[in-house]
Amino acid sequence: MKTLRIAAFALLLAGFVASSFAASSSFKDKGETGRLVTGRVSDRQDAALASAVVYLSNTRTRAVKTFIVGPDGVYRFPALSLNVDYEIYAQYNGHKSDTKTVSQFDGRQQVNINLKIDTR
Repeated sequence: MKTLRIAAFALLLAGFVASSFAASSSFKDKGETGRLVTGRVSDRQDAALASAVVYLSNTRTRAVKTFIVGPDGVYRFPALSLNVDYEIYAQYNGHKSDTKTVSQFDGRQQVNINLKIDTR
């Protein structure tokens, strides 16, 4: 009986420690505003490419987010993790821009990357 009480206490204590750790780590995540990646998609003559699709790939999970740009060619990916590298590129009518990287070691909160597509 005494052994059972000690085992139950140990499990209870382990659960408390684990939940405290999880709560503290999620609190830190909520405190971060994250990184904002913005930019503009244009052709080689700097004309905006409306309806171009921008792809943002998390290099850790390989999850991909997309953004279809409006008439001004501007895109925006808010609230990105500061601890992950991202790759970003754009496509328009079968043509693709160069792929750019946003590094986790880049300390900027806001990163602006303009993407150029050769439409010829």
